[in-house]
Amino acid sequence: MQVLRLLERFEMEVLHNAVKDALQMGAISFDAIKHLVLCRVERRQPRLDLDLYPFLPRTHVATTSAASYMSLLDGGGA
Repeated sequence: MQVLRLLERFEMEVLHNAVKDALQMGAISFDAIKHLVLCRVERRQPRLDLDLYPFLPRTHVATTSAASYMSLLDGGGA
């Protein structure tokens, strides 16, 4: 929800690109995305090197297939 609120202040394209960058980095928190948005607007390099913070959990967001949703409709998700 917080990420969508960024659209109140920033353009969709800027937010979209920041989210894509965050997904590639594995840093999908609101703070990371906001940092990337601000860096794009201010035309400065982001300082999100996750190698400097080995204790932070890494994320992997997979693409969901349509078949996964269809199994919910068939009652297979319960």
